[in-house]
Amino acid sequence: MDPAPRRATIADVARAAGVAPSTASVVFSGKAHVAEATRERVLAAAASLGYAGPDPRAASLRTGRSGIVAVVLEGPVRTVFLDPVTIAMMDGITDGLAELGAAVLLLREDAAAEGANLTNAPVDAVILIGCSGRTRRSLEIVRGRGIPVVVIEGDAGEDIPRITLDNRDAARDVARHVHGLGHRDVAVLTLALDSARERGPVTPERLAAATVDVTRDRLDGIREVFPDAPAVSAAHSSIDEGLIAGRALLADEESRPTAVLAQSDLLAAGVIRAAEERGLRVPQDLSVTGFDGVTVDGLGRHILTTSVQPATRKGRAAGEQATRMLRGEAAVSQHLTCWFRAGTTTAAPAR
Repeated sequence: MDPAPRRATIADVARAAGVAPSTASVVFSGKAHVAEATRERVLAAAASLGYAGPDPRAASLRTGRSGIVAVVLEGPVRTVFLDPVTIAMMDGITDGLAELGAAVLLLREDAAAEGANLTNAPVDAVILIGCSGRTRRSLEIVRGRGIPVVVIEGDAGEDIPRITLDNRDAARDVARHVHGLGHRDVAVLTLALDSARERGPVTPERLAAATVDVTRDRLDGIREVFPDAPAVSAAHSSIDEGLIAGRALLADEESRPTAVLAQSDLLAAGVIRAAEERGLRVPQDLSVTGFDGVTVDGLGRHILTTSVQPATRKGRAAGEQATRMLRGEAAVSQHLTCWFRAGTTTAAPAR
């Protein structure tokens, strides 16, 4: 078997172009000005030799860095990116990392041990999204590797920079709006409580064992206004999950709530579909609220009453703090706020 052809080097390009290796290197790095004629001669020589640029592996060995920042997601990527909040947040993260010029590697928390995962991936920093039941375990792994880490909406400890939202206050504002309309018989549809992602009633025992801070904080805010409101948990944030839960919540006409407070806009959209299946009018027969402030397909004429979170700004803040740490600067935690938006999906109860 013939040996693989040798990869052309910057020295080969310099020799073919008749310039010093340092000059050829500058053409590719762009760190200094080179005469246009010289630049064109170097690029022509590179093209003839099949040289596409410096080997990134060599740069990694010199600097001790991979030029990659990991973003840890929960669940399959194909489902994660069905959530508009995640898409907006990822846009913000890449914006925040732009000055660093780092690539972004998406990792799953439950990835197989033999593949690239949080334990062995060649990354310089990690951004953990804390709306997950595995955040604490992931944080332990990253800290054990000594890699800079930023946590979005999760319990990270005092020495880890966090990007947080006023989830409790924002959920309380939505609940106060519903209470002010006269509703007293309400139900809550929560996000997942932990990594088991079980559907069903939120019992005191399940709530005490919950590991997703966002879910607990939003429920606490609602129960400041409706302390006895029953709650059920969804497996994840999606319209389909909202439809499943909505069917169960609205099945019994005698015990049917007059309002459902959902912890995401996607879940709220599913509840609205469930109501329409039963011939209920929103908001005349049932008020529905969400949380996030995203555009949801299929709502038709409805404008969802919700709490709008700054998802893009949240991601950008995380990317900026990761950039600061990789530059050797001190990172800082940031607390962002949501704002209430009254829509057309809430009204005074008909009964």
